[in-house]
Amino acid sequence: MSPTATASLRKESDVAGGLLANDLRALRKSRGLTLSEIALKLGRSVGWVSQVERGLSTPSIGDLREFAELFGVPISLFFAHEAPVEAERGVVVRSGRRRTLGSSESGLVEELLSPDLGGSFEMLRSIFAPGAGMAKPVTRPTEEAGYVVSGGFDIEIDGTWHSLGEGDSFRFDHKPFRWRNTETVPAVVIWVVSPPVY
Repeated sequence: MSPTATASLRKESDVAGGLLANDLRALRKSRGLTLSEIALKLGRSVGWVSQVERGLSTPSIGDLREFAELFGVPISLFFAHEAPVEAERGVVVRSGRRRTLGSSESGLVEELLSPDLGGSFEMLRSIFAPGAGMAKPVTRPTEEAGYVVSGGFDIEIDGTWHSLGEGDSFRFDHKPFRWRNTETVPAVVIWVVSPPVY
């Protein structure tokens, strides 16, 4: 491999490591956890967790699985699709370079529209499969809003069901919610969550 190609790969690796470090730090802060608490839960040293958050140490796949379990996020979140143009890094997410979360088996696939997990909110493109739904309501320490781009789905907010169609929108704050898609086509919703949960 040429020195130029090696330098290019090293730069890409450094960028990916920086993104991972930023994402892990953002997730820890959004959960209100300290470095010491994370280290205790993972059975690692505070120094190691600090180095990972600063991009000085690279966690293994096993470590990433443990971080994903700890934060309650899919491991796929940690595999970034970096912007190909330096000026777009942290600012623009091209349609073919979104991070995909969830799986078709769960009935919900989400794409992270935000360039990273930093900031006070995250934006997702959520695709709800026909016939899919949540069995029980969940409550998150977040304010959430959404806009139905296509299809239709039902959302229960604080015990009340609402049927939404294309062009409808919603918002709720720290309330139990669940969803279901009783339609025969997928529902596509742009979902905004503050603070970020992924």
